[in-house]
Amino acid sequence: MKILKIQALRGPNIWSVQRKKLIQMRLDLEEMEQFPTNKIEGFRERIEAMFPTMIEHRCSEGCRGGFFSRVERGTWMGHVIEHIALEIQTLAGMETGFGRTRETKTPGVYNVVFSYTEENVGLFAAESAVAIAESLIAGTEYDVEADIQKMREIRERVRLGPSTGSIVEEAVARDIPWIRLGTNSLVQLGYGVNQMRFQATITCKTSNIAVDIACNKEETKRMLELASIPVASGGICVDEEDLENVIKKIGYPIVIKPLDGNHGKGASINVKKWEDAVAGLAYAKNYSRRVIVEKFITGFDFRVLIIDNKLVAAAKREPAHVKGDGTHTIQQLIEETNKDPRRGYGHENVLTQIDVDRDTTDLLEKLGYTLETVPRKDEVVYLKSTANLSTGGTSVDVTDMMHPENIFLCERISRVIGLDICGVDIMAENLTQPLKENGGCILEVNAAPGFRMHLAPSEGLPRNVAAPVIDMLYPPGKPSRIPIIAVTGTNGKTTTTRLIAHIVKNNGFKVGFTTSDGIYVQNHMMEKGDTTGPISAEYILKDPTVEFAVLETARGGILRAGLGFSRCDIGIITNIQEDHLGLNDIDTLDDLARVKATVVKSIKKDGWAILNAEDEYCMKIAKDLSCNIAYFSMDENSAVAKQLAKEGKIVAVYENGFITIKKGEWKIRVERATHVPLTLGGKAKFMIANVLAATLAAYLQGFKTEDISLSLQTFIPSAAQTPGRMNIFEFKKFKVLIDFAHNPAGYRGVEEYLSSVEATKKIGIIAGVGDRRDEDIKECATIAARMFDHIIIRQEKHLRGRTEEEINNLIMEGIAASGKTVTHEIITKEVEALKHAISSAEDGSFITALSDVITNAIEVVQDYLDKENEEA
Repeated sequence: MKILKIQALRGPNIWSVQRKKLIQMRLDLEEMEQFPTNKIEGFRERIEAMFPTMIEHRCSEGCRGGFFSRVERGTWMGHVIEHIALEIQTLAGMETGFGRTRETKTPGVYNVVFSYTEENVGLFAAESAVAIAESLIAGTEYDVEADIQKMREIRERVRLGPSTGSIVEEAVARDIPWIRLGTNSLVQLGYGVNQMRFQATITCKTSNIAVDIACNKEETKRMLELASIPVASGGICVDEEDLENVIKKIGYPIVIKPLDGNHGKGASINVKKWEDAVAGLAYAKNYSRRVIVEKFITGFDFRVLIIDNKLVAAAKREPAHVKGDGTHTIQQLIEETNKDPRRGYGHENVLTQIDVDRDTTDLLEKLGYTLETVPRKDEVVYLKSTANLSTGGTSVDVTDMMHPENIFLCERISRVIGLDICGVDIMAENLTQPLKENGGCILEVNAAPGFRMHLAPSEGLPRNVAAPVIDMLYPPGKPSRIPIIAVTGTNGKTTTTRLIAHIVKNNGFKVGFTTSDGIYVQNHMMEKGDTTGPISAEYILKDPTVEFAVLETARGGILRAGLGFSRCDIGIITNIQEDHLGLNDIDTLDDLARVKATVVKSIKKDGWAILNAEDEYCMKIAKDLSCNIAYFSMDENSAVAKQLAKEGKIVAVYENGFITIKKGEWKIRVERATHVPLTLGGKAKFMIANVLAATLAAYLQGFKTEDISLSLQTFIPSAAQTPGRMNIFEFKKFKVLIDFAHNPAGYRGVEEYLSSVEATKKIGIIAGVGDRRDEDIKECATIAARMFDHIIIRQEKHLRGRTEEEINNLIMEGIAASGKTVTHEIITKEVEALKHAISSAEDGSFITALSDVITNAIEVVQDYLDKENEEA
């Protein structure tokens, strides 16, 4: 078997708009296409022995053991690999269960699709599943556990931490979108101007000064003392002389820790003699030049969490430890403790496995113990000097046991330091009494405190501490999203997108939009190129200045990675025509419609889909939608338009020369088409269709018709405003039209316009597009022959696997098929073809360049026009 391609889908996609995180693997079964599982001796037994837990896979049988039944009866290896990929992720602690396997038009080649929780793990699982399947076929040994452990390690390396993850989960539960910014824990919640950012538990509202104070233990302690808050006595040391002076002042036992440390690194506790103090000083100086030395306070270690100056949780923490039974060694007790199902690798479970490190051996050495020591029965042996959960510590929730005075004290501390999310470390016998009564004190104040001990304590009530964070970032009434209008279809996407963006901008919004020629924010081009995929959409949604997004959404990005947004307010399909067929398993218009439908299936429930009523594939899509639907039509008297009007649907129509919105029999005339520059005096019918779609979107968004009308009148088609979309350059003796038409439907639109153009000679510059089907190239040439008197054949920049001769032959066949006698010539380079056409143009000629490299064509024509103007 051979993996042809693996890609990660991150947004709504052709397989599922709800399940956004899918791996799609294109797999060639090769000779295994001839061997379903029932023809492979012993396969059922081997896979069941390797994965007994697959008994839970119900598969299409809908019952426990359903998948094994399918294997027994015979199923193809792509289906088996899908299930293996899901199972090994589950065994690695990432439970996921959605999968699809579908054969492509190429015999033996399948698309194997399965869900993932971490993208890098999903990509690894795809390759691993194929390797495991091959070993099962061959009956050879395979170390599945090694792959599972590798997946755990990948997950721990790339996943969001428990604190960050909990905030994201709470946001998702509240329907707040999120974007991971980079590969670390920096996350954006919401879109555009409504975004909020956080990293771990530092938010965009967190005071930088407060973080600096909290990270400076000396400054923190000074501020708390000045606020009459109890702290441990001590001082700062940089050498042994300082250490001796502090110990003389406070006495033993002491705690030594780095001044700038975190997570308990470099700390030594309960130090009772000078030699240990000197060693502790040296250890702490590995992490910080200055070291804090404090009186060791007996009692328990508590962490209190304050969010937005309100107490939300408190936990008693205990360092990793084992309890002796008088029989087993410390090493054996650690191994037994790690068997607790609540303990896992990294952050995968409530508790973390206990690892032996230098801190462990140092603590044991102080006791005169080694890992081979057998502790007395019920003797507690501490293995870490700090109570961090990440090193195997445990936590017990004590939120409801806190004395009101201690609550007041901790909430006051958060204000004294100035932290919006604040972790207060307390050493005391308990929190049920005021600290001033039981002698407890504040050890530290933490910026970016971990949430894990509160989210999943080893004992006590779990606390949803992420909820108050979201309450703080998005209080009631504050929106997290911005309006999104997504535009897809075969032809007219870019023009429709630009016109909608123009209307939105004129209505006072700061608009960001993506097109096939670039990314724009407030009409400023930010990035140049074909930017119609999910990365470009995300670019707009990440921009903190954008109040409204209009996103051209092409098939390529949808197939490659899904949509770049979770859902949109309005989705438009301009039309579904022959284009790019035969690529990426999209062979028919039904296939293409399935791709385009992804956009309108992602519309929110009370949003609007805008569909072309004259397009049969759009009308098919309408049957599967659960949102509101509106339509546009060039003919209000067509049977479809009449039926829609009868049903009371909202339809934008072109009637009696007007751009009109109908609801039932009611009409709102927005503007006369001849007053809309984009329609070229009403002659460009396909532009009128684009205007109808854009007008309807603006109307449904809630803009006033008079404002829409003004915007339609002020949107001037030009090389700057609509590059490559019916750009006409008027020379003294002739005219030049540049358009992006590159498929039969686009050519027909230009043909319809040219039929109303008076010219002594119509000259066309055309090229065959290498990745189109033979019939598409020939049909474009046939249409060209109908509308031009002379054709210049030039070559596209990218032949996409074809030869120049092959494409030219297809064009010649198409010209011949028109039955019309047309002169032609071949000039390979587009720039040279344009220059030749302009230089040799006769009076009254009309040159049409159907160009794929819009920028080059426009620059050449503009240069000639500028020279003519200079000479005048």
